[in-house]
Amino acid sequence: MKFVDEATVKVRAGSGGAGKVSFRREKFVPFGGPDGGDGGHGGSVFLRAQEGINTLADFRIARTFKAAHGDPGGSRDCTGRSGADLYVAVPTGTVVQDADTEEILGDLKTAGETLLVAQGGKGGWGNTKFKSSTNRTPRKAGPGLPGEQRALKLELKVLADVGLLGLPNAGKSTLIRAVSAARPKVADYPFTTLHPHLGVVSVGEHRSFVMADIPGLIEGAAEGAGLGIRFLKHLQRTRLLLHLVDIAPLDPEADPVNDARAIAAEIRKFSVELAGKERWLVLNKIDLLEEAQARKRAAEIVRRLRWKGPVFEVSAATGRGTRELCARVMDRLDELAARR
Repeated sequence: MKFVDEATVKVRAGSGGAGKVSFRREKFVPFGGPDGGDGGHGGSVFLRAQEGINTLADFRIARTFKAAHGDPGGSRDCTGRSGADLYVAVPTGTVVQDADTEEILGDLKTAGETLLVAQGGKGGWGNTKFKSSTNRTPRKAGPGLPGEQRALKLELKVLADVGLLGLPNAGKSTLIRAVSAARPKVADYPFTTLHPHLGVVSVGEHRSFVMADIPGLIEGAAEGAGLGIRFLKHLQRTRLLLHLVDIAPLDPEADPVNDARAIAAEIRKFSVELAGKERWLVLNKIDLLEEAQARKRAAEIVRRLRWKGPVFEVSAATGRGTRELCARVMDRLDELAARR
């Protein structure tokens, strides 16, 4: 299924039922007075985060959601039945925005969390409510109020602790396959990953974290080039970024340093907040070089980048260095959690 991370839908709450104009009609009670009941309230529309839904693809088909209207009031002071509320299931991690005002209405981060997006209309008063000392036989009732209507923009951001960042073919999919049960497609052509993959990485009993394999970026992604711009937003929820660099590119003219700088530049263009996230350098594919050559090239890349943060040399294909990387990541996530 094609990954869909954005959708626009319309929601319409139910209108309230009209109030009733009615008078008591009983034998031997010539002046029974008003007994018209109130109308029922209209149903409201809620969004509910639900596990097991991974995309917004269903909203390409169903784009309008309407709650039920309230019933009119009845005689004998009977209130009309209220319309049932409508709950619309969305993926966990959905950000809800008013499409017209661009106001952020909510962020559904946990399963079961609900958000009211359209309030149902109130039911109209029956003529009983209009009775007074000067108007004992009111012949009017209130109409039901209309329910709210809104156009909503839904945006899905995956929930992961660690995000993999890098050019196409940097080895992100291979790495997540090596350290988790996720099985993204792996091949030697660009844009193998067309949608994010999440994998749970276990580093011991009751110690695990979620890693996200994000489609590769290319230069110009922040302006819409390639596929990565659609998924940069997913990295905003992560606590740690792993920047994968191919230490032995197939193209002899490719420069890993320039590639790494290009990716960093695209992140800054997209979001200052994202650029400020902690980022570790992971030099991948060391198995393709002799040990001494790999060590020399790694030192050169670190020197040219003037990298001050943690650096790891791994081979996602053989698993070399990946266990140590994941253990360090878990320790760092524990440190960040302890600071909250």
